[in-house]
Amino acid sequence: MEAWLQHMIHLMLETLSLPQVGLGAVFVVALVSATLLPMGSEPVVLLLVHAKPELFWPAILVATVGNTLGGAITWWMGYGAERAYEAAVHHSPRDQRVLGWLRRFGARTCLMSWLPIVGDPLCALAGWLRLPFWPCVGYMAIGKFARYLLMTSAGVAMLD
Repeated sequence: MEAWLQHMIHLMLETLSLPQVGLGAVFVVALVSATLLPMGSEPVVLLLVHAKPELFWPAILVATVGNTLGGAITWWMGYGAERAYEAAVHHSPRDQRVLGWLRRFGARTCLMSWLPIVGDPLCALAGWLRLPFWPCVGYMAIGKFARYLLMTSAGVAMLD
């Protein structure tokens, strides 16, 4: 099993040319994965750190910045979508409850932007509700940094 895992890692490193493009690839993948596109950036971060252990902290920081910027873009997408939606449709009672919950917790809900599946839509909803941009970005950055730190540390420990 371990030989197979090592072979797969080597194959992915060659395919992505990750050691050659390094932090730039991490930034782009982290940014794109924080939009509403379904992809994850953690494997790319882990592969780079596995190939170049000295890039642990730079990779965590670059991934955090890229993913936070992607979350900010998603916030603006939600802000724009809300304006178009409000002109055409009224909210159901269920929608009202969810939106009420988000309004009550405000920008702090962006701490959960690191969660799979629901994290990116939360950023869009924060923009939709016009929650304050900079506090949302700050909470996104905290959550995303913690995720990358924990996921990459755990991955490195598993591969060693």
